[in-house]
Amino acid sequence: MKPQHLILILAALGTSACSTLSPNSATMTKQSQSATTPADALQKLKDGNARFVAGRSTNYDYRQQVKQTASGQFPYASVVSCLGSRTSSELIFDQGIGDVFNARVAGNIANPDIIGSLEFASKVSGSKLIAVVGHTKCGAVKGACDHVELGNLTGLLNKIEPAVAATPSTGGADRSSRNVAFVDKVAGQNVRQVMATIRKQSPILRQMENAGQIRIVGAMHDIETGKVTFTD
Repeated sequence: MKPQHLILILAALGTSACSTLSPNSATMTKQSQSATTPADALQKLKDGNARFVAGRSTNYDYRQQVKQTASGQFPYASVVSCLGSRTSSELIFDQGIGDVFNARVAGNIANPDIIGSLEFASKVSGSKLIAVVGHTKCGAVKGACDHVELGNLTGLLNKIEPAVAATPSTGGADRSSRNVAFVDKVAGQNVRQVMATIRKQSPILRQMENAGQIRIVGAMHDIETGKVTFTD
């Protein structure tokens, strides 16, 4: 390779690296939200997770995004995810301020408050997608498998126990938290049941989904790799 060619290549790489490091201050607007379809919204989450897994997360200018969203917000998706410290939606989906609504609760369950919040996000604020995201090795799911009773947590875990009952034994007869494969199967079943609960308990969201205005999907987040696999 001639020296001048090498110089040109290095220059191009340098320009690319600089552009990658440039802070991204773009935020969702009413226009961009309106132009986003449910399929587009799902692809945005998939693309963001691919960047996260590959170590290419966006360099967001959060200070500018705070200023730009102070007068209004137009998120394109709502994510129902677990309380866990390893499951932050903005991080695992590589999103900025104003991109997604977050409903976080242990075990990513759906109760009237969560469902009401999703109705606000979709019907009032224009969000196009609801993603219910469970994760591997979930502590809340483990608690449900072990039938833990602890204050107000007991009632929350009771909402996960139907998923435990509906999950066939995996990797042996052990249906406790000691059986990691079983726990993860229950977590996946819980995601499906939460999706069903949202549809059943919210005529508003069910009608919007039937009309193609929104889409409700499920996913599992692997906390060891960071990868999110969508199942619906």
